[in-house]
Amino acid sequence: MANTKSARKAARQAVRKTEVNKARRAIVRNSVRKVEEAIAAGDKKAALDALKSAEPALMRAAQRGVIHRNNASRKVSRLNHSIARLSK
Repeated sequence: MANTKSARKAARQAVRKTEVNKARRAIVRNSVRKVEEAIAAGDKKAALDALKSAEPALMRAAQRGVIHRNNASRKVSRLNHSIARLSK
């Protein structure tokens, strides 16, 4: 249990930030899932459209510290690569 006034405040802030980060993480997961579903269906146009919304969501999450920036870049790169393989 927090003993000092500043520790109690930090604990309150942590709860609020956790809720915000959960929402941001859910946005990222949902957007990436839409891209992966389009890839699995073999729909290149839908996958590209979904990637256009997923990439900013990933980068925004990385910028806010929800996920690591290298993780975000790696996900975008892998999704791009998977979409590129659809035409072959």
